[in-house]
Amino acid sequence: MEDHWTVGHVAGLAGVSVRTLHHYDEIGLVRPSARTAVGYRAYSAGDVERLREVLAYRRLGFGLREVAELVGDPSADAVAHLRRLRGLLLERRDRADAMVAAIDRELAARAKGVEVTPEEQLEMLGARLYDVIGGAYPATRRTEPRIAAQIWDALGDARTVLNVGAGTGSYEPADRDVTAVEPSAVMRGQRPAGSAPCVAAAAESLPFGDRSFDVAMAVSTVHHWRDPIAGLREMRRVARRVVVLTFDTDEPGWRDRFWLTRDYLPEFAVVLAEFPSLAGMAGAIGARVEPVPIPWDCADGLFEAYWRRPAAYLEDRVRRAMSVWTRVGPEAERRAVRSLGDDLASGRWVERNGDLADLEAADLGLRLLIA
Repeated sequence: MEDHWTVGHVAGLAGVSVRTLHHYDEIGLVRPSARTAVGYRAYSAGDVERLREVLAYRRLGFGLREVAELVGDPSADAVAHLRRLRGLLLERRDRADAMVAAIDRELAARAKGVEVTPEEQLEMLGARLYDVIGGAYPATRRTEPRIAAQIWDALGDARTVLNVGAGTGSYEPADRDVTAVEPSAVMRGQRPAGSAPCVAAAAESLPFGDRSFDVAMAVSTVHHWRDPIAGLREMRRVARRVVVLTFDTDEPGWRDRFWLTRDYLPEFAVVLAEFPSLAGMAGAIGARVEPVPIPWDCADGLFEAYWRRPAAYLEDRVRRAMSVWTRVGPEAERRAVRSLGDDLASGRWVERNGDLADLEAADLGLRLLIA
């Protein structure tokens, strides 16, 4: 068949079994577009391109459901996938190089009889959290228009905007002159074509002069910074105004605000044990505070997004884009997911939380700092 390849030939080129290709066809992940005269699967150039993307993501550790979301993204063409894959591979290379360098330092120290501290021993594993969870972001993390409207309103008439901890570019205003800052190569590699220029730097040490921007913004990122207060002060230094979306742990009983942390994941409190108080963060930059309600159908898959859609938390692809699950560890995650699944099946969750069905939005602790 002209311009088509048989399943056996494609399997040999890709280094996978024919059974694997048959499975991908059955689940709709890669469906060959033609059949040979005797009924065998036949792959076009476009089919092979999609297979290449699927296998590349698989070899980077993505699950089949995550891969389906990635390759099925209508906003990403072949070039976008190549750029994303390149960023992921470069990050792996950089991480491996850093691990080798850390091991070499420890070997040299031990050869000299120098005591190696626990911090130094863990240095080789100390990648930033975004480097661990960042690869899952395209599947569920995107701009929620109603939250974006509140953030962009807070930007006021600013023309030049610095987006600190910018990730893949969600919530960057399209009508402003934006410069992004993001330390993770994984996240930088997933920024779409045409997005704002992105500088590899950390919030605590911004490579810009005083008051270089009209406003500095940071969205759902402060809890990942090594020194949040230092990062906020840096934002205040380089910009005339500051807008930050963060989380409130000052309110009495804040742990019980969200049913997921109240009933299934008490470890959430431990995750935020060392997180600065909202008052402390606001005080560091002289900010006022606005509550940010989360709509029931929130498009951005942040941790609290599915407060009225509990079954979503049973999906691995949803959880993988939330840093909380990485922080609490696999044992706590398995227990929480199992308990939630049991309660959904038995109707117990509805008995406890049936009143949520009539709410269009919920205040679950998201706060906007505006200085």
